[in-house]
Amino acid sequence: MSVLLISSNRLGDAVLTTGAVPYLAAAYPNSAIVVACGALPAPLFEAMPQVSRVWLIRKRNLSAHWFHLWKSAIGKRWDHIVDLRGSGLSFFLAAKRRTIQMPDRQLRHRVLHLADTLKTTELLSPRLYWSADDDRKAETWIGMGQPTIALAPIANWVGKQWPIERFIELANLLPNQISDLRDARFLIAGGKDDRVAAQPLLDAIGERRVIDGFGLPLPEIAALLSKSDLFIGNDSGLMHMASAVGTPTIGLFGPSRDEHYAPWGEKCRVVRTASSYEQLMPPPGAEHMLNESLMHEISVEQVVDAAVDLASKA
Repeated sequence: MSVLLISSNRLGDAVLTTGAVPYLAAAYPNSAIVVACGALPAPLFEAMPQVSRVWLIRKRNLSAHWFHLWKSAIGKRWDHIVDLRGSGLSFFLAAKRRTIQMPDRQLRHRVLHLADTLKTTELLSPRLYWSADDDRKAETWIGMGQPTIALAPIANWVGKQWPIERFIELANLLPNQISDLRDARFLIAGGKDDRVAAQPLLDAIGERRVIDGFGLPLPEIAALLSKSDLFIGNDSGLMHMASAVGTPTIGLFGPSRDEHYAPWGEKCRVVRTASSYEQLMPPPGAEHMLNESLMHEISVEQVVDAAVDLASKA
């Protein structure tokens, strides 16, 4: 039996679909599950024991990437194709069953939309996996019993980034507000190209207290996040990874919808701007012209209060 799951190119969106994999594996025992997704989230799907193969969707001009995916998939007769990109590709492939996710007309979380797409009452919470070697590396980085605060100061758009000077102030203040984190080190994570923007934060904390997570393989970052005591970051793929591995997570929101993209799980909090998504977002097409944060309304005190509240309920 063969199942094809077409997921996202973006890390955060892809993480929010990972719960479909164990669900489909249970629905089709002994099936070969193939995932098609972007290169960035691919390592997370490759680490899933239920996934037999990952096909990369590399964006091409004139949507030619869909033709390349079709060429990879045309030789099989699929038992079920789940297209979470709404591409309609499955209609050009031999399949016993097709499920195509359409845009959601409800203002609800993407995890709920996924369950509705697959017509299940089961909450398909995100699931991440990593190897024993990743786990050993994470232990080496963090150390036994060392309290760790994970920070993700970079997002895929500058408008969504809380100012770096606020992260610096938070790093100085927070360990003194939560007794269990008094001597914490800081895992600072992001893509390999994000280090330059985050360098002021790395410098302010100091090399001895920093675990540098920039550019590490995603399963290794997942292992590191799972051993962290707290995660604070912008609305980003790393935020969704942190909540997926069960780390207490605080997501910072402004010009993105927390109704859709809040960190998923019981040990999660959202701190958002007083201004709404609609009030903050530039006109369509003008986002690329923005070169500054739209997150100034969130104070350091608000984030500290959320962290203290989260810690009190641990």
